Parts: sequence; C-alpha cells; structure tokens
Amino acid sequence: MMMILAPQTMAEMWATMGSTIASLMFLWAIFRQYCPYEVRRYFEKYSQRIMTFFYPYIKISIHEYTGDRLKRSEAYAAVEAYLSLNSSKCAKRLKAEMGKDSSNLVLSMDEYERVIDEFRGVKVWWVSSKVVSPSQSMYPQHERRYYKLTFHKKDRDMITEAYLQHVVSEGKEIRVRNRQRKLYTNSPNYKWPSYKQTMWSHIVFEHPATFDTMALEPEKKQEIIEDLVTFSNSKDFYARIGKAWKRGYLLYGPPGTGKSTMIAAMANFLNYDVYDLELTAVKDNTELRKLLIETTSKSIIVIEDIDCSLDLTGQRKKKNPEKCLDDEKEKEIHRKELKEEASSRVTLSGLLNFIDGLWSACGGERLIVFTTNYVEKLDPALIRRGRMDKHIELSYCSFEAFKILARNYLKLEKHKMFDTIQGLIKETEITPADVAENLMPKSPQDNAEKCLSNLIQALQEVKAAETLDKDKEGEIMETGREAGKEEAEYPSKVAGVGPHENGEADIQL
Repeated sequence: MMMILAPQTMAEMWATMGSTIASLMFLWAIFRQYCPYEVRRYFEKYSQRIMTFFYPYIKISIHEYTGDRLKRSEAYAAVEAYLSLNSSKCAKRLKAEMGKDSSNLVLSMDEYERVIDEFRGVKVWWVSSKVVSPSQSMYPQHERRYYKLTFHKKDRDMITEAYLQHVVSEGKEIRVRNRQRKLYTNSPNYKWPSYKQTMWSHIVFEHPATFDTMALEPEKKQEIIEDLVTFSNSKDFYARIGKAWKRGYLLYGPPGTGKSTMIAAMANFLNYDVYDLELTAVKDNTELRKLLIETTSKSIIVIEDIDCSLDLTGQRKKKNPEKCLDDEKEKEIHRKELKEEASSRVTLSGLLNFIDGLWSACGGERLIVFTTNYVEKLDPALIRRGRMDKHIELSYCSFEAFKILARNYLKLEKHKMFDTIQGLIKETEITPADVAENLMPKSPQDNAEKCLSNLIQALQEVKAAETLDKDKEGEIMETGREAGKEEAEYPSKVAGVGPHENGEADIQL
C-alpha cells in the first residue's frame, strides 16, 4: 500500500531538506576557507575518484585557445561551426556574430547554453562555457571560452573514434561554405611592410561570373563542370593512385574569348579561393616555392598570359646558324634582356617543379590554371598531360554562345533577327567580348532591336574586312606565283645576266 503524505508533512520534509543542504553548503565553504591547501586538494582528488564509481558520464572540454593563446584552436572553430548549424534549431539562447572569414551572420550557442545532439542513436550533450581570468593580461582573450561534451561512458569508443571526427569534418565543411572567398596576389619582396607575415595580399573575391552566364557551347560547358565535380570528390582516388590532389587546366584562345571569366566561374562553382600569381614579381625559384607553401587547399592558382610573363623557353631554344646579327649586337640584346628581367630569375625548371614537383604535394585540392593567347609559344614540357591535365580551347563566338549573351544582356530567348545573326556568325570570326559589347545598351533609349541591329552591323563589317583580307592575300599569292613563273621561264634575266644580240652575255652591274 502506498502511503500518502499530508500536505503539511510534505512541506516539513522540503523544509528539512532545504536546511540540510544549506548546512552542508555552509560547512563546505568553511572547509574550503580554513582547511590547509594540501588537505583540501587531497580531499577533492579522492572525492572525485569516489564519484566516478557512481557518475556514469564522461566529459571532454575543447578550449578556444591553447598553448600560448595566440592562435585560435582549429578544433574549437570546427565545433563552433558544427553547433552553429545544429544549435540554431533547438537552442533557446543564441548569439549572432560576423565571423572573421564569413560573409553572413553566424548563429552560435550563447554562454552556458546546453543543446542535445544525436549520432547513430546515441545522445550527447554540449554546453558552451567560459572562464574569466582574474589576472590582467596583455592578450585580448582574457575570457577563456570552451565547449564541454558529455556522454555516457558505455559510448566512449564510438564517441572518441567516430563522433568527434564527424563533428570536425562537418564543421570544416560548414566553415568553407560560410567563409568569404578571397582573391590573392603576390608583390615584390621589397614592397612588403615589416609587419607583414605572409607573401600574399588579398581582397574579397566578388566576381559574379557563373557557368550559367558564360558564353560557351552547352556541351563544352557540361564537360568542364563534370570534370570539376569529379576532381573535387576524388580525394580518396588521388591518395590510392599515389598522386597529389591537384589538377592542371590550360585555357587558350584569342583575346576576348572568356579565359578570365572561365576562372571566375570555376571559383564560384567550387567555392574556391583564387591566387593570381604574378611571375614577374617573383625573385627566384626559392621564393616561388615559398609562395606555393603559403597557398591553402580549396584554391585555384592562376598564371595568366604565361607566354608573356617570362621567357620560360629560352633555355631550350637553339641558335639559328643563319642569324644575321653579329656578336656585338647579340651581346647588346642579351644585356637588355638581363636588365629587364633582373627582378625575376624564375626558370622553366623551377616552374615545372612548382606545378608537379615534390613541393606541389603540400596541401591538397588545388587547381593550377594557365592562360595564353598563343599556345604554340609554350614549351611542350610545360603543357604536357600530367602538368596541364585538361586543355580547353576558348574560341570565337558561336550561335549557341550568342543566345546565352542575348539572354543575359537583353532577356531574349528568341527574336526575328536571330536567323540573320546565325548566318553571319557562321561566316565570321568574332569574339564573345565583341558580341557582348554590341549587345550592351549605349543609352536608356536603346531597346533590344537597336542592340541586335548594332550587332548585325558589326558582323557585316567584320565579314567585309575578312573578305578584303582574303582578297589581298589572294592577290599577293597570285603575284608570287607570277614571279615564280617568270623566274622559271627567264632565269638569266632574273639573275641579272642578259644576252647580247650577238649571242654573248655580260654581267649587269
């Protein structure tokens, strides 16, 4: 039989319990204040050991700053990012901050807030806490924040071997998605300020180009996208075959065909940072390696117009025996070249090692992109497969590319003038940049038909110019053929030897 206590009895019981707890707390305070430190530490040490036999939970603390407290813990940042996504759904007290490398407000747990997470059917508890240091410190981090993870001891192996790894990996991915992407560039070392700790300077990368807005044939565009997706998901594959997790792209074609736009679209698609490497500002091969070491994963390293950056093929060129310049003139030209390139002594060998040498394996998940207008000028060793794995030709504007530009600039999917433009584009060589310039409204009064008319006029002018060039080229070739025919028929006349009427010949001076 259950005994039901009267309300008065219940009140008396709670009063007695409250007074007992208060008495114990008072005695504990007296003990901590007057008991010798050694005795107190001894008592606390063994009391905690006794409690572990009855307390079935394990706690793990992850602090924001460790060691010299100058660098934020990567583990803490990953946990913070992980909980920012999970805690915002269930926590009642949140704080909003603009992270150092974040483009959006990030929600995270407020101090002393507690949330429950579940992993493979096991519940764990996270608490956000902080310890305020009573001493004055020269560092701004006088509040030592940390996260405390609590879980049942029977789940120890699963939490330490799987769950914590899951939290860190997910947190890193969230940080990558939330961060502000950056555009880096290098400058000559003599321009570095004394306080600068890195060889790269950066700004926020805000280029709006995407594959949807690129003037490119859909088949080629889809091929590039699939290649990028395959690369970004191939970490285990590259590790299995024993290659550094990187891929080289060679973008080549006439000026104005969208090589720089392609790089921006690749960066926006993969959410990568961009390192724009200026080779002429690099002192030597050693400095080039240092720049490579300071690049991060999930990035694109770009060398634009590589055929113009440095004379990287000079070591492989053979002297022409028929060269008409004398030795003194050659020396003068050589001295001028050395003077112009005195600021950079990067060699072809150094660049090749930069791309796929031993140092290229530091870090991972990086694209190396070269652009050039004249691919035939580059050394074959520089662009062979394995260094530049994928060669992408960006050529003149096609009709499919024009339709993308018409949609971007004029919001047109079709128009009666499209047939005329299609015929002219097939017969002319015009770059997407020139097409885009003609589709750009020049005044508020310009409508879609006006812009299309401007493009048709430009295409007709290009076609006429190309026809004229072909005619001139044909005339020159015809003149050459006539001269060759005359030389074959009258070799003595062309050579300057003419017969006299009496059959004798003399040399004409």
